[in-house]
Amino acid sequence: MELERHRSRATCVGTGALLGVCLTLGSMAQGAAPLATAPAQAGAQDDALAVPSLYQALAEYFPVGVAIAPNDITGPHAAVLKRHFNSIVAENDMKWARLRPSEAGFTFEPADSLVAFARANHMLVRGHTLVWHKQNPLWLFKDAGGNDMQPTPQNKALLLARLERHVREVVLHYRGDVYAWDVVNEVIDPSAPDGFRRSPWFLITGTDYIETAFRVAREAAPKAKLFINDYDTTDPVKRHYLYNLVRDLKGRGVPIDGVGHQMHSNIDCPSPSDLVETVNMFAALGVDNQITELDMSMYHTSTDSYSAIPGEALARQGFRYRDFFAAFRSLKGKISGVTFWGVADDHTWLSRFPIARLDVPLLFDKELRAKPAFWGIVDPQRLPALDGASIKARKGPSPGQ
Repeated sequence: MELERHRSRATCVGTGALLGVCLTLGSMAQGAAPLATAPAQAGAQDDALAVPSLYQALAEYFPVGVAIAPNDITGPHAAVLKRHFNSIVAENDMKWARLRPSEAGFTFEPADSLVAFARANHMLVRGHTLVWHKQNPLWLFKDAGGNDMQPTPQNKALLLARLERHVREVVLHYRGDVYAWDVVNEVIDPSAPDGFRRSPWFLITGTDYIETAFRVAREAAPKAKLFINDYDTTDPVKRHYLYNLVRDLKGRGVPIDGVGHQMHSNIDCPSPSDLVETVNMFAALGVDNQITELDMSMYHTSTDSYSAIPGEALARQGFRYRDFFAAFRSLKGKISGVTFWGVADDHTWLSRFPIARLDVPLLFDKELRAKPAFWGIVDPQRLPALDGASIKARKGPSPGQ
């Protein structure tokens, strides 16, 4: 699979204190020596097909989705999908480079297979993503002469025309099947003076590409929910820029319906209280919120690695998932969907980024057995006990406070 994300999770930012203070860069021992507790032995009762259904356990609150690829819709993964999820999103197959590798036409077949699976199993479909600064075909940012685009009025008109055609044809193709679209993805850069990522889209069109994408998507599928999607939305600086953009778009009548919070998190950060604060901020603008790419790395630095994940770390992850979903439940009516970025630990982008290492960020292990992460959501009473130091570090207010 193509690498999905390129970012560091080295340090924690935020204002919440639910989990105590987040560890700083380098505070874990180099090599991340295993902690004391040994992993519990998983038995047949933990098989993903023998445990309670995840989406049914959360049916009162929101649909539960997962990012998938065509090889997930047959075999053991397909059985797990049917039991535990009632929404899907294409991990890569609806991105521009996959759908339209050449300007001549579209390649819908892989994404169509995912949509057909969802339709046959009565699942919702999220569309990801219509505009991103990565995974684009080489021809997209070439001018009429085949040269790299420069910021000229002619190139701006050409790029916006290409964008309009792409958005219109893709959204029309999936109209009636895709209920929500990540229209634009990762447009905020808090290090930029105005908060906008200096992508080719921005350098050629300014911010016009954002409004164009939303307006065309609404024309093509008036009933679909349209989202802006980004990571680190709990970071106060980034959140400020994103909030101002959403407020500006709404104020100008641009049809934006919600904010997607990716929530690529780790075993220490962000805190659930930061998430609650963030969702409440955007809900006050009158927009929907979804958790769109949830996973939880075992690491908070870009250099540490385990040779084997210790049981204590898996238990901590379970308690973290418990607290995240307590926060999600407390936001009932303000969060309309939660999507995990992968079915199980046998396929995760975090095994390759930021370095190649063992990482287990999801609810089911490589043998498709339920982990403490799963039980933290479905039945926290089944979580293993933590040692005294870990429990002390976890003291703090409830998510709603």
